Amino acid sequence: MLHRQLKYFSFLFCIFCFTVYSFAQQSKIDSLLNLLKTDKSDTNKVNHLNDLGWQLKFNNPDSAIILGNQAVAIAEKLQWKKGIARSLGYFGVYYFLKSDYPKALDYYFKALKMTEELGNKNLIVSNLSNIGIVYKEQADYQKALDYYFKALKMAEELGNKKLIAINLNNIGTVYKEQADYPKALDYYFKTLKMTEELGDKNLIVSNLGNIGNVYNEQADYPKALDYYFKALKIAEELGNKNSIASNLGNIGTLYNEQADYPKALYYYFKALKMAEELGNKNSIVSNLGNIGTVYNEQADYPKALDYYFKALKIAEELGDKNSIVINLSNIGNIYNEQADYPKALDYYFKALKMAEELGKKKSIASNLSNIGALYTKTGNYKKAESYLLNALAIYNEIRAQNDERLLEEQLSKLYEKTGREKLALIHYKKAIVLKDSLFNAENKKQLVRKEMKFEYEKKEAITNLKQEKKEAIAKEEKKKQRVILFSVIAGLLVIVVFSFFLYNRFRITASQKSIIEKQKYLVDEANEGLNQQNEEISAQRDEIEHQKDLIQEHQKEMIDSINYAKRIQDAILPPTDLIKAKLPDTFVIYKPKDIVAGDFYWMEEINGCILIAVADCTGHGVPGAIVSVVCSNALNRAVKEFHLSITGAILDKVTDLVLETFEKSVAEVKDGMDISLLSINKVTRQIQWSGANNPLWYIENSELKEINADKQPIGKSDNRKPFTTHTISYTPDTTFYLFTDGYADQFGGPKGKKFMYKQFSNLLFQTKDLLQHEQSVILDKEFTEWKGDLEQVDDVCVIGIKI
Repeated sequence: MLHRQLKYFSFLFCIFCFTVYSFAQQSKIDSLLNLLKTDKSDTNKVNHLNDLGWQLKFNNPDSAIILGNQAVAIAEKLQWKKGIARSLGYFGVYYFLKSDYPKALDYYFKALKMTEELGNKNLIVSNLSNIGIVYKEQADYQKALDYYFKALKMAEELGNKKLIAINLNNIGTVYKEQADYPKALDYYFKTLKMTEELGDKNLIVSNLGNIGNVYNEQADYPKALDYYFKALKIAEELGNKNSIASNLGNIGTLYNEQADYPKALYYYFKALKMAEELGNKNSIVSNLGNIGTVYNEQADYPKALDYYFKALKIAEELGDKNSIVINLSNIGNIYNEQADYPKALDYYFKALKMAEELGKKKSIASNLSNIGALYTKTGNYKKAESYLLNALAIYNEIRAQNDERLLEEQLSKLYEKTGREKLALIHYKKAIVLKDSLFNAENKKQLVRKEMKFEYEKKEAITNLKQEKKEAIAKEEKKKQRVILFSVIAGLLVIVVFSFFLYNRFRITASQKSIIEKQKYLVDEANEGLNQQNEEISAQRDEIEHQKDLIQEHQKEMIDSINYAKRIQDAILPPTDLIKAKLPDTFVIYKPKDIVAGDFYWMEEINGCILIAVADCTGHGVPGAIVSVVCSNALNRAVKEFHLSITGAILDKVTDLVLETFEKSVAEVKDGMDISLLSINKVTRQIQWSGANNPLWYIENSELKEINADKQPIGKSDNRKPFTTHTISYTPDTTFYLFTDGYADQFGGPKGKKFMYKQFSNLLFQTKDLLQHEQSVILDKEFTEWKGDLEQVDDVCVIGIKI
């Protein structure tokens, strides 16, 4: 028997050497293995076996169960009830981590019975809490609350603040799952207050994260971020890498909710890296799944599937059935999006079967809902109705009101499609009632009142004051921008009117000069000796000279005004030094046709991404310049005032702002711009791009590629559609080119023809291996030589960016 045990421990030692996930834990494992080699079959051995199993519970739950069996066998032989109860409780944890909820409950109830016989109230509280956790995972929220409240009552009788805090937190989590956010916050803030009194920073981190999750669910993203970063800061101070990874994941989820996918991926990848360093496979599974979800949101289905399958594989190795269900459902969703309905159904049914084995009601309902929605999509309305109604019954039972609302909406659409208008109306009304219940103003008032109970009045007041100050500054800034904008537009309009007046006066004067010169010629020919006519001619000549002087003076004033307008327009262009600071390997070619231009370029940095654009406004010269000021201001507002970072959304908002500016005119104004807008994220090595009529060219791996723009301008257009956001990953040394049509449309060359886009792209490709400033010199020289003595036909703007 001793030989078999030694052989078994030698085998375990080999396993442990390959499952190291931190030095501290490996040291603990080694220490326990050494103790077990010399332990007799006594209480110490039971404790050491349980401790060793506990160290292995995340990455090797099967080995933990084997060790637990040995601990129970020895404890039973010793008739040591406390040791048996402890081992049974550990068994519950191991099976819970494997998502085997029936077995977990079985062991927790056995442990509870034994601890009640022992009268050990601390262990009773612990087991009551654990039972509640299993019921919560199964979405049996009423049973979960019953056991949590029993545990809380006993913890209060004991005066054990830590156990009180744990159960307050557990109760809060149930209310969060039920979307009862005021109650959830009430219990979370009670927990936070108690953990702060205890000084237990690990529990504080957990509660700050939970509060952040509630605000995230309510789409109150500033508050959610505030609590996530507070939790992250304390976790970093503690060096608690698991908590750091968890909060990085939470922040990633928040940015994903806001569709800020580059930032979401940045935080998810950081969380994944830390989980991999720790060897925390459960956390790895979670983050792989999260990354897959971001790629799914971006419609990058191959990448999404890749990450979901990676997560599924590790979850299957762990025997984590809960994660298996989630990833099976996610994979089904991808195939559904790709219209591969047989595969989608296959994965949905696999997920449903496993969810039913777990007894996890919310997952069961979710997969029933997915299957029902798919059957609706494929026209199998009878089956769709059956699955949707079953899902609705479960959501109704577990009081998952938001999910219930979505199901009511689906059923309403289904009945509308099948001509059952009364039923469609009934379910539509139910959806509206649920929506009002979830989002009405009274809920928000309750939330504010309950927050005020927990000594956050000052913090909230300071936050609100800062926010009001920030809004006031933003409002004042917006007001200043409008004053500047209207001043510039008014100034430029005055210049245009004045130019027209001068031109008209010049035309009249020129006509007069022509007549006078003809008269002078006739008079001189007829009678050179007529002094009176000579005097008149002399007087008219003097008048002409005077008019000429006036015209020259007015022309100088007009040119000076236009030069001043150029200085104003130059102010809206980002300095070349600033562009070089952000994007060192960049060139800018900017050649206005006249003193002022309709073309302009623009740059801004937001959320860690560099936004850069090249735009071509309607017209050139003074009219084009006026439109460029309007459009540049609209870009600034879309990013700074409306905090948009997705390129398509920015162009949509810019269109709204430009239309809003021009709709105030009595006459119909159809001015606007074509634009190429690029967003660069150097951390994730991804770009986003959107274009109005102007495409994006880029050279990657010695190949010139093109992304086509939406065929509509920024401004008034027929059949306006939302702008497309294109997202691609890029390799190092990829060069992106943003340009207007001025370069390709220039007439010149031997036959006086257009340069054309084909010749332009060939020139870029031929010079691709040169340094950016060298390529810029060649492009400028080629343009000048092609134009020759011909007039420049349009403004020219070209930007090349190598990253």
